[in-house]
Amino acid sequence: MNIKNFSFTYSGAKNPSIKKINLPIYKNKVTTIIGPSGCGKSTLLRSLNRIHDLYPGSKYEGEILLNNENILNYKTEDELIKLRQRVGMIFQKPTPFPMSIFENIAYGLRLGGKYDKEKIKNKVLKALKDVGLLDEVKNKLHEDARNLSGGQQQRLCIARAIALNPEILLMDEPTSSLDPVVTKKIEDLIKKLKDKITIVLVTHDMNQAKRISDNIAFMYNGNLIEFNESGDFFTNPTKKITKDYINGKID
Repeated sequence: MNIKNFSFTYSGAKNPSIKKINLPIYKNKVTTIIGPSGCGKSTLLRSLNRIHDLYPGSKYEGEILLNNENILNYKTEDELIKLRQRVGMIFQKPTPFPMSIFENIAYGLRLGGKYDKEKIKNKVLKALKDVGLLDEVKNKLHEDARNLSGGQQQRLCIARAIALNPEILLMDEPTSSLDPVVTKKIEDLIKKLKDKITIVLVTHDMNQAKRISDNIAFMYNGNLIEFNESGDFFTNPTKKITKDYINGKID
């Protein structure tokens, strides 16, 4: 994915929340977007699969290229549904559907209409195994997913997304409400998933960004200030404002 001269303005707002962003998203890497609250990082993330379209009136400008195709040109509901299958999303708070663990994953597969009953079962079980959840839930697959713990719910949401074989997975502070033990499980999962899926992550946790990122994008006031490989970003920032943020001088 490649973001070119991209700006975004919320419905009714006079000024854009994101201003002429240019940012490459490299395949099979973890690209982490950091910055203070209100800097536009979640707004940018949610633009990458057009989730803002659920609230009409917002304005996109520039290009967001997915395999050299500008997703901002998509107009129909069918195009947007297919886009969100290719570019999945995990939110800060786990969002299990009000149905069984099994059906949470099977539902999206059925919507695609590509799989028979046996293939759906196999893909559900594989997705649960891939996120390390199968052994924990194998005896309660048909129980309400909302009865799972928060960490289990978040891994279920990741399983639901990866069952559709997305090219990119967007993650908006996926561990912010989880304890350190579960956070480590999610971080280890992210490291494993990037072998097959490109990941774009938003986090407030600087240490988490250091632990799992390949590339870091730092945003401030709707602008992309600096982008670099993780090691160089933290050890040799090129902008004073970046250094100040890394050192905790900017909240």
